[in-house]
Amino acid sequence: MYTWQDVNDPGLTNTASISLHDAHLSAHGTQHCDLYRATWELTTSPGWITREVRISVVGDGWQRSLDVRRNEDGTWIDEVSLSGTQPADLAAPGIGADVDLTGAVDVDLGLCPVTNTMPIRRLGLLDGSVARTELLMAWVDMPSLHVIASDQYYASVDSSSVSYASGTRGVDVVLSVDSDGVVVDYPGLARRV
Repeated sequence: MYTWQDVNDPGLTNTASISLHDAHLSAHGTQHCDLYRATWELTTSPGWITREVRISVVGDGWQRSLDVRRNEDGTWIDEVSLSGTQPADLAAPGIGADVDLTGAVDVDLGLCPVTNTMPIRRLGLLDGSVARTELLMAWVDMPSLHVIASDQYYASVDSSSVSYASGTRGVDVVLSVDSDGVVVDYPGLARRV
């Protein structure tokens, strides 16, 4: 069981229970703050490749959920549900018609450090010197559950840290991680407590 506190909003907390296996993981958790509470479940296929993520977000008088899956042929599908009076400032949930996820093998759950674990383990970033590697992610905005294609870059630094960047989101940091590849400190986002 892991808990992270957001460094910009101390009221935002992520908790997760992660089961690590030889080449895959399963996890479930929560993300909550004053404005919403989210619950999620994640499963990966062998090779640390996302198979499915289910997310439900509840706010004051509204709820939305997203089930996003990666099929064996590499295509992504989603199912969305909405109830209540939706906040006008939230983007529509799900994968937009113009979003191209061709080549993406991971879901990256916004504001949640858990989903960095899959590329860290798949690329073997803690086991040796891995050069900067470009990946495409299906990035899920929280709490809107809107999905975009996000370019991300990972590289080895040492046995307890990796370089991580995203041009789409303007991030360029060094993540501190434990021996399992789970984030301890994500500068500008969250710290494990």
